[in-house]
Order: sequence, then C-alpha cells, then structure tokens
Amino acid sequence: MKNYGDAVAFLGQWGRFQQAVFFLLCASIMPNGFGAFTLVFMNDIPSHHCRVPESNLTEEWLTSVIPLTEVNGKQELSKCSRYRLDVVRNLSARGFIPHKDINLSDIELEGCVDGLTWCALSNGSSHSPPPFSSLEFFWGHFSQDHCQTDLEENRFCLQQWQHRQFLPFFQSSQQHGFGLSSSSSSTDWGAEIFTGNVRVLYSSMGTCCGFAVGYMLLPLCAYFLRDWKSLLLALSVPCVAYIPLWWILPESPRWLLSQGRIAEAEAVVKMAAKWNKVQAPSNIFECNSVEKTDTQKEHYNVFDLLRHSRIRTTTLLLCFVLFTLITGYYCLSFNTSQLHTDPYISCFISALVEIPAYASSFIALRYFPRRLSIIVSLIAGAVPLYLIPLVPEHLSSLSLTLEMVSKYSFTTGASLMFAYTTELYPTVLRNTATGTTTTISRMGSCITPFLLSLSVHYKYLPYVILATLAVVTAISAYFLPESFKLPLPETIEQMHERQRKIHLCNKRNISPVSLDDSR
Repeated sequence: MKNYGDAVAFLGQWGRFQQAVFFLLCASIMPNGFGAFTLVFMNDIPSHHCRVPESNLTEEWLTSVIPLTEVNGKQELSKCSRYRLDVVRNLSARGFIPHKDINLSDIELEGCVDGLTWCALSNGSSHSPPPFSSLEFFWGHFSQDHCQTDLEENRFCLQQWQHRQFLPFFQSSQQHGFGLSSSSSSTDWGAEIFTGNVRVLYSSMGTCCGFAVGYMLLPLCAYFLRDWKSLLLALSVPCVAYIPLWWILPESPRWLLSQGRIAEAEAVVKMAAKWNKVQAPSNIFECNSVEKTDTQKEHYNVFDLLRHSRIRTTTLLLCFVLFTLITGYYCLSFNTSQLHTDPYISCFISALVEIPAYASSFIALRYFPRRLSIIVSLIAGAVPLYLIPLVPEHLSSLSLTLEMVSKYSFTTGASLMFAYTTELYPTVLRNTATGTTTTISRMGSCITPFLLSLSVHYKYLPYVILATLAVVTAISAYFLPESFKLPLPETIEQMHERQRKIHLCNKRNISPVSLDDSR
C-alpha cells in the first residue's frame, strides 16, 4: 500500500503549486513577527522624577534637590522621592551650598507631592510589573512625545494611561493568540502538503524566516512612527490583506484523507497537477480508501495526547523542551535594549541573528538526528549564559556576544522543535499536538517578565536560572523518540508501531534509519 508521499510523487517536490503555497504560507506568518514584539517599543517605563515647582532655588540646589540612587551600579535620579522642598528652600535662601555646607543625607525625603516630571521616549529599556506583563509579555506603559512638567498635564496623562492601558493588553492578546494559532496551523499545513526536502525546508527556514522578516520590519516601522497609535495601526491594518488566503490556499490533502474525504483530497491534488503541468492518475488514493473505512468516523482531541502512555510521555517531554526554548528565546529577545544605545538598532540586530539560526536548523534537520540537534542547541544555549557572569565589567561587548550566541542557539532549537513535533504525530493528531505543545510552551513567555525582574536581586540570576533549566531539559530530551529520515505517520497505530520498532532497534543497537522502508 502506497503512503501519501508515494501517491503524490508524480507532482514533483517543487512545481508551481508548491512554490505558490510555500510563499503564501510564509507570508502569512510575517504579521506574527512584528506582532510578537510590538510592546518592546510601547511598554517602557518613562524616565521620570519628582516635579520641582518654580521657586527661588539656586542652580546648585536645583540640580541637587532630587537624590541619586544606584541602579545596577549606575547613579540615577530617584524616580519617586525628593528632598523636602521647604527645607531646601530655606537652605537655599540662607546661602548654603549643597555637598559643601550641607550633607544632603541629613535632609529628610518626601514623595512626589507636586506630581512628576517625565520624558517618555520609547526605548524598551524598562519593563512593566511582572503580574501584568505576563498577560501580554509586558504591560502597556505608553510613550509620550514630549517631556511633561505641568502637574495638570501629568494628571491628564496618568488618567489617559489608566483607561488606555487595557488597549495594548487586548491588542497583544489578540495578536499573539491568533498569531500563535495561525503560526501553528501554517506549520502543520505546509508539513502535510509538502514532501521530501521541501517539507524540511518549509518547516525550518520557510515559516521561521517569515517570522524573522516581520520581526525586522518592526523597528523600521517604530523608527518612523513614534506615536503608539500610528504604530498599532500600521502593524494591524495590513493583516486584513491575508483574509483572501481563506479562499486561495487549498486544504491539506493529507488531512482530508484522514477525515475520509477522499474525493476532495483527489480534487486538490488534481488541481496541483494542472498547476505543475503533469498528468494525474485517475485514482490517486484508491489504496487509502480501504484504509479509511474503519477510521473515518473517529474524532480525536487533546485527550488523545494523554490517553496512551507513549504518546503521553512524548507530549509531556515535548512541552518541557519547547517551554525551555521559548523561555530562553523571549528572555533574550526582550533583553535587547543592552545590545546598542539605539533601541531600534538593538531590535533589528536581535531579529537579524535569527536568520543564520534558521539556516542552521535547516541544515540540522537535513543531515542530523533530531534528538542530537535539540540537545546540542540546549547545551550551546546554556554554556554562554554560564560564562556571562565571569566576564569583567569592562568587556561588555564580550557579554553581548555571548548573549547573542545563546539566543542563536535557543532560536535554532525552537525552530527545530516546530518541525520535529509535526514529524512525531500522525495526521489525525498533528494539528492538535502542535497546537497543544506550542500553547503550553507559551507559559515560558508568560514567566519571562518574572525571570527578568530577578536581576534586581542579582544581575546575572536570570542567566543562571535559564542556563540550568536548559541543561536539565537537554537531559530530558534524550528520552524523546527519533524521527530522522522516517515518513510522517498517518494513524495512531503507525505512531505506536514506529516507536515500538525504534525501541527494539535501540536495544539491539540498530540505527532507526533502517526502518525507513516506505519513502
């Protein structure tokens, strides 16, 4: 009995049909790239300090009325306190000079009773409170276009902030939620339509490069559109152009077969044959029709991922591995403000480093076993993070290089995992499995703000935790099943049988590649 790949082999791997579907699916993932990190430019906490009303203070006291605090080894103006203004006015009027005649530490502090003076420029350098950040990666502290020094303006702005802080939450939740769903569906869609090396290329470089291109467009749009409303509009409206894809892109023939809709599957393949200018057989899936009579009425859901012990173990391990990779990816992506003094260049560099990472994932998928590639990616991501705390302060460029090497490794591993997951599950469970594992892994993006906030206690604590998590995950990944050079399973029974054979081969020290007798 021919499998799906053999049944559609007459189409070829890279005809006009495959090219059109390939690039349309890749383009459909681009909005996910600029949508996932929009809040890097929208959620920074503006630089601010207590407002000092116009008063007869000398220049020395005007520059000293706000106390200095140490933040990460640097002296900064206090954001929420000042020296008591009535005391300072009295000392200034009497001609005393701060630091010379008066020890400022002896003056009592007070809060910002007259409001704030703050200049909100989007720089992605500060993060919002973790409990709210976890809802949308980072909470919406919006930038303003100018410094505000008037108390009434401050009050107006704060009121505006209070009622509009929910907008980015809904925007981010909607964009990330639908984007996550569309990305998962697009990956499965392409993995089921394409065959051979094209499937590997799409599952690694195709979808991920579409994401990276969208990611690189984000700082470009943010640079020219400094207003948050304009930025949201510019990044959201183009998504409407993707609606026609509902009618343009064909359904996956492999999925139609799994549902017993053989006539529809053959219609899609015959349309592809016309596009590729090849002759299609009169009965393309005649063998599959017998196989589907007993299973076409079965319906599968997320509980089928947990019902069987082997599938349950595989699913839990995949969730854990992908959780770690996604946590590392987002932690290092949202930490890009340290890369360069210009936040737009920082974001672009962070996006650019993903291109070689996706190229590496394609090479790994093409030539190396999946488990080995995942384990190497995790270890390669952990080692630089362990080394960063050992780098002297004056070698900041070396620390940044190590951080980018780590992000490169986590990005490579995450890209590998998306393709790897589609290879492990049968057609009837593939979309459910990838959606479930990806959704659970997004808990990693939710804990990112909490993890980054730990740097307040120890600057390198997030790195150490992330590196340790990666090492533990690498050990766990060893117990995942291998799928290198094996055909995609069509049914749950085929998945069980393949894992059973691989288990026997491992016991007998036989390479699993020898199982590939149906390509």
